[in-house]
Amino acid sequence: MLAHETWFTTLRPAYEWAFVFEPPTLVLMMAAIAVAVGWRMVGGRLPSPELAFLAPLGRLSPWVPRLLGIHAGVSLLSQAARGSYLAPSLALPDSWFGTLLAVVEGVAGVWLITGFRLKIPAYLLVVAGPLGMIGYGIVPILERMDLLGIAAFLVFVPPSDDSAGRADPDPRSLMRGLFALRILVGASLVVLAFTEKLARPALGLAFLEAYPAFNILQGIGIDISDLAFIRIAGAVELLFGLLLISGAMPQLTVIAAGIPFNATLFFLGAPELIGHLPIYGAMGALLVYGSSAEWAPLVPRILLARPPVPMSDA
Repeated sequence: MLAHETWFTTLRPAYEWAFVFEPPTLVLMMAAIAVAVGWRMVGGRLPSPELAFLAPLGRLSPWVPRLLGIHAGVSLLSQAARGSYLAPSLALPDSWFGTLLAVVEGVAGVWLITGFRLKIPAYLLVVAGPLGMIGYGIVPILERMDLLGIAAFLVFVPPSDDSAGRADPDPRSLMRGLFALRILVGASLVVLAFTEKLARPALGLAFLEAYPAFNILQGIGIDISDLAFIRIAGAVELLFGLLLISGAMPQLTVIAAGIPFNATLFFLGAPELIGHLPIYGAMGALLVYGSSAEWAPLVPRILLARPPVPMSDA
Protein backbone atom coordinates (compact mmCIF):
# COMPACT_ATOMS: atom_id res chain seq x y z
CA MET A 1 0.00 0.00 0.00
CA LEU A 2 2.77 2.47 0.90
CA ALA A 3 5.33 1.38 -1.69
CA HIS A 4 7.07 4.06 -3.74
CA GLU A 5 5.60 3.58 -7.20
CA THR A 6 8.35 5.55 -8.94
CA TRP A 7 10.93 3.09 -7.61
CA PHE A 8 9.34 0.18 -9.47
CA THR A 9 7.95 1.58 -12.71
CA THR A 10 9.51 3.77 -15.39
CA LEU A 11 6.20 5.44 -16.26
CA ARG A 12 6.07 9.15 -15.39
CA PRO A 13 2.55 10.36 -16.25
CA ALA A 14 1.41 13.93 -15.95
CA TYR A 15 -0.26 15.16 -12.79
CA GLU A 16 -4.06 14.99 -12.77
CA TRP A 17 -5.12 17.55 -10.17
CA ALA A 18 -8.74 17.12 -11.18
CA PHE A 19 -8.57 13.69 -9.53
CA VAL A 20 -7.64 15.36 -6.24
CA PHE A 21 -10.79 17.51 -6.33
CA GLU A 22 -13.21 14.73 -7.20
CA PRO A 23 -15.71 14.26 -4.33
CA PRO A 24 -14.56 10.74 -3.29
CA THR A 25 -10.94 11.91 -3.08
CA LEU A 26 -11.87 15.05 -1.14
CA VAL A 27 -13.94 13.03 1.33
CA LEU A 28 -11.04 10.67 2.03
CA MET A 29 -8.59 13.55 2.38
CA MET A 30 -10.89 15.40 4.79
CA ALA A 31 -11.31 12.19 6.77
CA ALA A 32 -7.52 11.84 7.05
CA ILE A 33 -7.19 15.43 8.27
CA ALA A 34 -10.03 14.98 10.77
CA VAL A 35 -8.48 11.80 12.17
CA ALA A 36 -5.09 13.53 12.51
CA VAL A 37 -6.64 16.48 14.37
CA GLY A 38 -8.55 14.13 16.65
CA TRP A 39 -5.39 12.08 17.19
CA ARG A 40 -3.54 15.16 18.37
CA MET A 41 -6.37 16.18 20.69
CA VAL A 42 -6.73 12.72 22.23
CA GLY A 43 -2.96 12.33 22.55
CA GLY A 44 -2.79 15.49 24.64
CA ARG A 45 -5.10 13.93 27.20
CA LEU A 46 -3.40 10.55 27.53
CA PRO A 47 -0.42 9.70 29.75
CA SER A 48 2.99 9.82 28.09
CA PRO A 49 4.19 7.24 27.09
CA GLU A 50 0.81 5.93 26.07
CA LEU A 51 1.97 2.28 26.01
CA ALA A 52 3.75 1.80 29.32
CA PHE A 53 4.78 -1.79 28.57
CA LEU A 54 7.16 -0.48 25.88
CA ALA A 55 9.10 1.58 28.46
CA PRO A 56 12.23 -0.64 28.17
CA LEU A 57 12.71 0.70 24.63
CA GLY A 58 13.32 4.14 26.15
CA ARG A 59 16.63 2.92 27.52
CA LEU A 60 17.97 2.89 23.95
CA SER A 61 17.54 6.67 23.61
CA PRO A 62 21.23 7.57 24.17
CA TRP A 63 22.16 5.58 21.06
CA VAL A 64 19.38 6.77 18.73
CA PRO A 65 21.54 9.42 16.97
CA ARG A 66 24.20 6.81 16.24
CA LEU A 67 21.60 4.41 14.85
CA LEU A 68 20.02 7.15 12.74
CA GLY A 69 23.41 7.90 11.22
CA ILE A 70 23.89 4.23 10.35
CA HIS A 71 20.45 3.93 8.75
CA ALA A 72 20.94 7.01 6.58
CA GLY A 73 24.57 6.17 5.82
CA VAL A 74 23.89 2.61 4.66
CA SER A 75 21.07 3.84 2.44
CA LEU A 76 23.20 6.55 0.84
CA LEU A 77 26.25 4.35 0.35
CA SER A 78 24.17 1.52 -1.12
CA GLN A 79 22.47 3.86 -3.55
CA ALA A 80 25.77 5.38 -4.65
CA ALA A 81 27.04 1.86 -5.33
CA ARG A 82 23.87 0.95 -7.26
CA GLY A 83 24.00 4.13 -9.36
CA SER A 84 21.12 6.10 -7.84
CA TYR A 85 20.94 9.37 -5.93
CA LEU A 86 18.97 9.70 -2.68
CA ALA A 87 16.15 7.52 -4.08
CA PRO A 88 16.25 4.28 -6.13
CA SER A 89 14.33 5.99 -8.94
CA LEU A 90 16.89 8.78 -9.45
CA ALA A 91 19.59 7.29 -11.66
CA LEU A 92 22.98 8.98 -11.55
CA PRO A 93 23.78 10.59 -14.92
CA ASP A 94 26.82 9.39 -16.84
CA SER A 95 28.64 12.72 -16.64
CA TRP A 96 30.93 14.75 -14.42
CA PHE A 97 27.86 15.98 -12.58
CA GLY A 98 26.77 12.41 -11.92
CA THR A 99 30.25 11.64 -10.61
CA LEU A 100 30.05 14.68 -8.31
CA LEU A 101 26.67 13.54 -6.96
CA ALA A 102 27.97 10.01 -6.42
CA VAL A 103 30.98 11.34 -4.51
CA VAL A 104 28.83 13.58 -2.30
CA GLU A 105 26.39 10.74 -1.63
CA GLY A 106 29.12 8.15 -1.01
CA VAL A 107 31.22 10.35 1.25
CA ALA A 108 28.18 11.36 3.29
CA GLY A 109 27.15 7.72 3.55
CA VAL A 110 30.51 6.43 4.72
CA TRP A 111 30.95 9.30 7.16
CA LEU A 112 27.51 8.81 8.69
CA ILE A 113 28.28 5.13 9.24
CA THR A 114 31.55 5.90 11.03
CA GLY A 115 29.77 7.96 13.69
CA PHE A 116 32.63 10.48 13.93
CA ARG A 117 31.85 14.21 14.00
CA LEU A 118 28.43 13.60 12.46
CA LYS A 119 27.52 17.27 12.21
CA ILE A 120 29.81 17.53 9.16
CA PRO A 121 28.17 14.78 7.04
CA ALA A 122 24.78 16.00 8.29
CA TYR A 123 25.49 19.41 6.73
CA LEU A 124 26.79 17.61 3.61
CA LEU A 125 23.47 15.78 3.40
CA VAL A 126 21.67 19.13 3.62
CA VAL A 127 23.74 20.37 0.66
CA ALA A 128 22.94 17.16 -1.24
CA GLY A 129 19.33 18.31 -1.58
CA PRO A 130 19.90 21.52 -3.59
CA LEU A 131 22.51 19.70 -5.69
CA GLY A 132 19.93 17.07 -6.53
CA MET A 133 17.36 19.70 -7.46
CA ILE A 134 19.74 20.91 -10.17
CA GLY A 135 19.75 17.51 -11.82
CA TYR A 136 16.33 16.06 -10.99
CA GLY A 137 14.03 18.98 -10.20
CA ILE A 138 12.43 20.10 -6.97
CA VAL A 139 9.66 17.55 -6.43
CA PRO A 140 11.75 14.32 -6.51
CA ILE A 141 14.06 15.79 -3.87
CA LEU A 142 11.17 17.01 -1.71
CA GLU A 143 10.00 13.40 -1.66
CA ARG A 144 13.20 12.61 0.29
CA MET A 145 12.70 15.17 3.04
CA ASP A 146 13.05 12.26 5.45
CA LEU A 147 16.82 12.42 4.82
CA LEU A 148 16.80 16.14 5.57
CA GLY A 149 14.94 15.38 8.80
CA ILE A 150 17.68 12.98 9.88
CA ALA A 151 20.35 15.52 8.94
CA ALA A 152 18.64 18.22 11.01
CA PHE A 153 18.27 15.87 13.96
CA LEU A 154 21.97 15.00 13.87
CA VAL A 155 22.90 18.68 13.78
CA PHE A 156 20.92 19.27 16.98
CA VAL A 157 21.71 15.92 18.63
CA PRO A 158 25.02 14.52 17.35
CA PRO A 159 26.39 11.36 18.97
CA SER A 160 29.60 11.67 20.94
CA ASP A 161 32.87 10.62 19.31
CA ASP A 162 33.53 8.26 22.21
CA SER A 163 31.41 6.24 24.65
CA ALA A 164 30.14 4.10 21.73
CA GLY A 165 28.40 7.12 20.21
CA ARG A 166 26.25 7.80 23.25
CA ALA A 167 24.32 11.10 23.17
CA ASP A 168 23.11 12.90 26.27
CA PRO A 169 21.37 15.99 24.84
CA ASP A 170 19.85 18.84 26.76
CA PRO A 171 16.02 19.05 26.49
CA ARG A 172 16.05 22.12 24.22
CA SER A 173 18.37 20.52 21.64
CA LEU A 174 16.45 17.25 21.66
CA MET A 175 13.12 19.05 21.29
CA ARG A 176 14.44 20.89 18.24
CA GLY A 177 15.83 17.69 16.75
CA LEU A 178 12.60 15.75 17.29
CA PHE A 179 10.55 18.62 15.88
CA ALA A 180 12.63 18.71 12.68
CA LEU A 181 12.62 14.92 12.39
CA ARG A 182 8.89 14.40 12.69
CA ILE A 183 7.94 17.44 10.57
CA LEU A 184 10.24 16.57 7.66
CA VAL A 185 9.62 12.81 7.69
CA GLY A 186 5.89 13.40 7.89
CA ALA A 187 6.06 16.02 5.15
CA SER A 188 7.83 13.56 2.84
CA LEU A 189 4.90 11.16 3.22
CA VAL A 190 2.40 13.97 2.58
CA VAL A 191 4.24 14.93 -0.61
CA LEU A 192 4.39 11.29 -1.74
CA ALA A 193 0.68 10.82 -1.10
CA PHE A 194 0.06 13.39 -3.85
CA THR A 195 2.96 12.84 -6.26
CA GLU A 196 2.54 9.07 -6.44
CA LYS A 197 -1.19 8.56 -5.80
CA LEU A 198 -3.71 11.33 -5.26
CA ALA A 199 -2.42 13.71 -7.95
CA ARG A 200 -1.01 11.05 -10.28
CA PRO A 201 -3.42 8.09 -10.33
CA ALA A 202 -2.01 6.79 -13.63
CA LEU A 203 1.25 6.08 -11.82
CA GLY A 204 -0.58 4.06 -9.19
CA LEU A 205 -2.47 2.15 -11.88
CA ALA A 206 0.79 1.28 -13.65
CA PHE A 207 2.24 0.01 -10.37
CA LEU A 208 -0.85 -2.11 -9.60
CA GLU A 209 -0.73 -3.56 -13.11
CA ALA A 210 2.79 -4.79 -12.40
CA TYR A 211 2.05 -5.76 -8.78
CA PRO A 212 -1.69 -6.59 -8.59
CA ALA A 213 -1.30 -8.19 -5.13
CA PHE A 214 -0.86 -4.70 -3.66
CA ASN A 215 -4.59 -4.08 -4.03
CA ILE A 216 -5.00 -5.85 -0.72
CA LEU A 217 -8.73 -5.17 -0.54
CA GLN A 218 -9.29 -7.25 -3.66
CA GLY A 219 -7.03 -9.87 -2.15
CA ILE A 220 -9.35 -10.32 0.83
CA GLY A 221 -12.45 -10.54 -1.36
CA ILE A 222 -13.66 -6.92 -1.40
CA ASP A 223 -14.75 -5.88 -4.88
CA ILE A 224 -12.99 -2.53 -5.30
CA SER A 225 -11.43 -1.04 -8.40
CA ASP A 226 -7.76 -0.19 -8.62
CA LEU A 227 -8.61 3.49 -8.99
CA ALA A 228 -10.67 3.48 -5.80
CA PHE A 229 -7.89 1.65 -4.01
CA ILE A 230 -5.40 4.32 -5.11
CA ARG A 231 -7.64 6.93 -3.50
CA ILE A 232 -7.68 4.96 -0.25
CA ALA A 233 -3.94 4.28 -0.30
CA GLY A 234 -3.19 7.94 -0.93
CA ALA A 235 -5.44 9.00 1.93
CA VAL A 236 -3.79 6.48 4.25
CA GLU A 237 -0.32 7.74 3.31
CA LEU A 238 -1.53 11.31 3.87
CA LEU A 239 -2.88 10.27 7.27
CA PHE A 240 0.36 8.67 8.38
CA GLY A 241 2.29 11.75 7.31
CA LEU A 242 -0.02 13.99 9.30
CA LEU A 243 0.17 11.70 12.35
CA LEU A 244 3.97 11.88 12.28
CA ILE A 245 3.82 15.67 11.95
CA SER A 246 1.46 15.89 14.92
CA GLY A 247 3.86 13.93 17.12
CA ALA A 248 0.95 12.73 19.27
CA MET A 249 0.97 9.15 20.58
CA PRO A 250 4.23 8.31 18.79
CA GLN A 251 4.27 4.69 19.93
CA LEU A 252 0.86 3.94 18.40
CA THR A 253 1.67 6.00 15.29
CA VAL A 254 4.89 4.12 14.57
CA ILE A 255 3.30 0.72 15.21
CA ALA A 256 0.37 1.51 12.92
CA ALA A 257 2.55 2.94 10.13
CA GLY A 258 5.20 0.25 10.53
CA ILE A 259 2.88 -2.57 9.47
CA PRO A 260 2.33 -1.47 5.83
CA PHE A 261 5.86 -0.08 5.52
CA ASN A 262 7.43 -3.40 6.53
CA ALA A 263 4.97 -5.59 4.63
CA THR A 264 6.21 -4.23 1.28
CA LEU A 265 9.67 -5.69 1.88
CA PHE A 266 8.42 -9.22 1.20
CA PHE A 267 7.33 -8.22 -2.31
CA LEU A 268 9.80 -5.56 -3.42
CA GLY A 269 13.12 -6.65 -1.93
CA ALA A 270 16.42 -4.77 -1.80
CA PRO A 271 15.45 -1.45 -3.46
CA GLU A 272 12.56 -1.07 -1.02
CA LEU A 273 14.81 -1.82 1.96
CA ILE A 274 17.63 0.48 0.84
CA GLY A 275 15.31 3.35 -0.01
CA HIS A 276 13.24 3.07 3.16
CA LEU A 277 16.10 2.65 5.64
CA PRO A 278 16.06 6.35 6.61
CA ILE A 279 12.31 6.20 7.28
CA TYR A 280 12.73 3.02 9.32
CA GLY A 281 15.42 4.78 11.34
CA ALA A 282 13.28 7.89 11.88
CA MET A 283 10.29 5.85 12.99
CA GLY A 284 12.50 3.83 15.30
CA ALA A 285 13.81 7.06 16.82
CA LEU A 286 10.30 8.36 17.48
CA LEU A 287 9.32 5.01 18.98
CA VAL A 288 12.32 4.95 21.33
CA TYR A 289 11.98 8.55 22.50
CA GLY A 290 8.23 8.10 22.70
CA SER A 291 8.77 5.12 25.03
CA SER A 292 11.00 7.04 27.43
CA ALA A 293 9.37 8.51 30.50
CA GLU A 294 12.06 11.21 30.41
CA TRP A 295 11.81 12.23 26.77
CA ALA A 296 8.32 11.21 25.57
CA PRO A 297 6.77 14.60 26.52
CA LEU A 298 9.18 16.28 24.08
CA VAL A 299 8.08 14.30 21.00
CA PRO A 300 4.84 16.21 20.26
CA ARG A 301 6.11 19.62 21.39
CA ILE A 302 6.14 22.53 18.98
CA LEU A 303 9.44 24.31 18.47
CA LEU A 304 8.62 27.41 20.52
CA ALA A 305 7.35 25.50 23.53
CA ARG A 306 9.40 25.48 26.69
CA PRO A 307 10.75 21.97 27.34
CA PRO A 308 9.72 20.37 30.64
CA VAL A 309 12.26 19.64 33.33
CA PRO A 310 13.49 16.14 32.44
CA MET A 311 12.86 13.22 34.75
CA SER A 312 15.05 10.17 34.99
CA ASP A 313 13.74 7.01 33.38
CA ALA A 314 12.25 4.48 35.67
